[in-house]
Amino acid sequence: MTHPAPTPPPPPPARRGTPSRRTLMRAGGYSLAAAGLAATAAGWNRLTAADIPGRDGSMLTVAILGSAIDPSRQSVLVEDFQRLHPDIKVRLVAVQAKDWDGFFSKILTQIAAGQAPDVVYVATEGVQLFAKRLGVPLDKWVRRDADQLREYFADVHPSLVESMMYEGSLHQLPVEFNAADMYLSKKVLARTHAGLPPADWTRDDFTALLRDMKRSGGRGFTPFFWTNRLWGGVVPWLFANGTNILTETKAPGGDWLWDRFYQPAQRRGRGGGYRWTAPQAVSDRVEEVYDYLASLVHDGLCSRPEGGSGTNLIGAFSTGRVGATPAGGFWAGGLHEAGVAPDAYDARFFPRWRTRRHQYGAAGYAILRTSKRQDEAWEFVKYTVRKDVMSRLFEKNETTPARRSMLTSQQYAKTGPAHWDVFYDTLDRFPDTGPIPAPPQVAAVDLALTKHTSTALNSPGSVRPALRAMQRDLERAMEREI
Repeated sequence: MTHPAPTPPPPPPARRGTPSRRTLMRAGGYSLAAAGLAATAAGWNRLTAADIPGRDGSMLTVAILGSAIDPSRQSVLVEDFQRLHPDIKVRLVAVQAKDWDGFFSKILTQIAAGQAPDVVYVATEGVQLFAKRLGVPLDKWVRRDADQLREYFADVHPSLVESMMYEGSLHQLPVEFNAADMYLSKKVLARTHAGLPPADWTRDDFTALLRDMKRSGGRGFTPFFWTNRLWGGVVPWLFANGTNILTETKAPGGDWLWDRFYQPAQRRGRGGGYRWTAPQAVSDRVEEVYDYLASLVHDGLCSRPEGGSGTNLIGAFSTGRVGATPAGGFWAGGLHEAGVAPDAYDARFFPRWRTRRHQYGAAGYAILRTSKRQDEAWEFVKYTVRKDVMSRLFEKNETTPARRSMLTSQQYAKTGPAHWDVFYDTLDRFPDTGPIPAPPQVAAVDLALTKHTSTALNSPGSVRPALRAMQRDLERAMEREI
């Protein structure tokens, strides 16, 4: 979650040349970099004194990724919490890292040095890694404080909660998420003489629109821009075609939570968390997705996957040099901060293929096993999901809040888009929408996916051999013990 995401579609660039929260999160939005957590401790970035200022065990230490929380809003998580809990002193530590891999590496270094934080903000990429090796299940506290949490769970889609479960236990309370929807430039639509596509548009409708955009676009124009990332890259197309790079099932368990907080219709099909197991990169449907994307590249309808990090995307999108790009609710805030008018763009669901399933990444706070202040840490975690706290943290629409009730016309009046409701409706209307594939071995999985996606779409005839190579790398990745 933090950050993050998706490209997601290529996330918005941060001002002053630094990565934005959503860039890290969803492009990270969600993506771990190549080295990721596969690096050895000797290769991890070392902490500076700024990373762990005055760590002496007397305060509850909460680690977040760099600018995961707007500095002007950080007092919400510190001063306000301490007014409610004067006996719990909190230190918020913004660990500086370029992406989730560097952030996780520094957290692991802290643990190895005996200076671990008590609480860590963790996005989908790290949920299962932390759950398996580093985190504490929240089950006992959730059961104990069920009456206090009932209003929270009633406001949060069960899919987000399930994505924070691991082998039957809940490890985080979702604070935010971002699904990969499709942003469209109204300037390009007007130039193309095309209206906003219908909400139930298909992959073929999408392709036809790209062709119309290209005919009226001129030199230097890219109808569809996407980035080669775990979040918002090829994965949304895999989900839409009813497939994934890893076999997806559900762990048993979780009834203790579902029966307590959700109605029968909401908990139907839920389990104890996602399991991603056997690689299936060479399956027919995966190959079909890559063949489709290769055809778009060949016809000049979209960028190559290695064609950039999305750093200049806001400028290209706002000036009509890009027509469409996948992004989550986080981009509404990013476009607004860059001076893009709310009526200059709009958002639609991702195009339908065999299914309407979308992908998302989420985030929340994890309590570390090494913490000696776990009860105090729980009070902090519980505090972060209060509606008044989240409303103040996310008032600039820098992400999609996990709470459904926070998405209103008033909330998006300044930033847009007009169809802001697609962000949460992605969950409500398509209940099989799920998280990006992020097993404990996610760093190696992400590397295999991005490396071979680039190769697969690099030249005609590359798809099948690249997918075979991806399959081999994924098999090796999933055999590794974390």
